[in-house]
Amino acid sequence: MALRVWALYFKYAVGNISSNRLIHVISTGTIAISLVLFGAFVLFFVNMNSWVLQWGQTLTMSVYLKDGIDEKAKQRIEATLGGLPGAEISSFVSKEKALLDLKATLGPQGRFLDGLNENPLPASFEVVFKNVSRGSLNSEKIKEDLEKQEGVDEVQYSEQWLERFEGFVYMLRLIGLIIGGLLCIAVLFIITNTIRLTIYSRRDEIEIYKLVGATDWFVKAPFLIEGAIQGIIGSLAALGVLFLMYFLLSLKTVQVFGLPLMQMVFLPKGHTLFILSLGLVLGLMGSFIAIGRFFRFFYD
Repeated sequence: MALRVWALYFKYAVGNISSNRLIHVISTGTIAISLVLFGAFVLFFVNMNSWVLQWGQTLTMSVYLKDGIDEKAKQRIEATLGGLPGAEISSFVSKEKALLDLKATLGPQGRFLDGLNENPLPASFEVVFKNVSRGSLNSEKIKEDLEKQEGVDEVQYSEQWLERFEGFVYMLRLIGLIIGGLLCIAVLFIITNTIRLTIYSRRDEIEIYKLVGATDWFVKAPFLIEGAIQGIIGSLAALGVLFLMYFLLSLKTVQVFGLPLMQMVFLPKGHTLFILSLGLVLGLMGSFIAIGRFFRFFYD
């Protein structure tokens, strides 16, 4: 019996959506756009955390050389780097290669570098520390000692970038939470007003139901199902767009300042279920608010 009643509720809800297609399509599309924006922030933070974890597991150092350094000074620096605990020189980047790499990274905008009269980029040794924990290595002391050596212009290590990057990610996380909250309020407002329009368009039908003895739940349930359907379809569409974004971005790999290659990852199952649940909850809440206001205004 209960299953038959719920099937009837669902039939009424789908029929109402079908007869008010334009309103529901606009509403569902707006929900999807809002959840795409929110999900993009979530996808961004998931990848930021993944990249920070990768960088934290691999200690790297870039040793930039002064222009005009002679071969003997370069060899002394190379010998010093080779003597550091767990250090391995992964590559030597000449000034010419550094400029070519920068052009490749900039893509079409790299042509603007062709107008330079001279190459401003320094040559560098890229160093990776293997089988060494962050706590056992005094990176700042190594940096200070290397910068005192003849021919060394500057030393940068991955922990410096991590500290700056983590602060940047924390600030963006706060901004994302604020924007996410505002988007949820906007979605709630949109669903509430969409359901309210459909309720008022069926006001005479609701009056007939009430006159023949229909319970409040019998009238409310189809509208709640409408909101839930909008929320679920909107969240599924948002996840589809997010996966497309992830797929397109994952075709490229990025390397920054000698740090490990950064691979895009998609939302974990927990985050995916959260976005689906968020769409469902917002749909139900919007419908509940609209129905509650209607019944308070006309029947209380």
